[in-house]
Amino acid sequence: MSVRVLLADDQAMVRAGFRMILESESDIEVVGEAENGEQAVAATRRLRPDVVLMDIQMPVEDGLQATRRIADEPGLSSRVVILTTFERDEYVFDALRSGASGFLLKNAPPEELVHAVRVVAAGDALLAPSVTRRIIEQFTQRPVNPELDKRLQLLTQREREVLVLLARGNSNAELAAELFVTEGTVKTHISSVLAKLGLRDRVQAVVLAYESALVTPGE
Repeated sequence: MSVRVLLADDQAMVRAGFRMILESESDIEVVGEAENGEQAVAATRRLRPDVVLMDIQMPVEDGLQATRRIADEPGLSSRVVILTTFERDEYVFDALRSGASGFLLKNAPPEELVHAVRVVAAGDALLAPSVTRRIIEQFTQRPVNPELDKRLQLLTQREREVLVLLARGNSNAELAAELFVTEGTVKTHISSVLAKLGLRDRVQAVVLAYESALVTPGE
């Protein structure tokens, strides 16, 4: 089955470029476009895409507001990838907290765009390393939320270990090797962590791990 994608960007040339790249792949279909956040939400409701590529800076309603609305709406399973220019966007952190499944630099190579769509459509999360470092720096400037520690108490010791390793960027294979278990067991632990903490995916797990100070930069 094809991965259905919605493009949300206020620049027609950007949308056209993304469409050309994505539709050159046999397993990806661009089902619609939007030039602002309000249109993106409406199109997501109507078209039910698997992935929404969402620019942050758009008129009428920005990508951050649109991401929140899509993530919070019951029955919508579409996953959002934030498109950022890195130097300009100041809201990537809040977008991740709002339910985005990752972010991608607009100047990334075409193959990274295709990879991002496939990864997120498969239920995983996308964290660009160069942007991740900047996000982690922001965590160190924010006070620890004591309420998050109460949520972490719901986890078993093994689940806390899994969350720590996730936050450090380990893949499922690396998690399995570190914990001496199978990848299937790792997936079960990750699903349990997400369910107990009420999280959407790995990105939100990483955010919570740093926000709660379970993991700190430089460990």
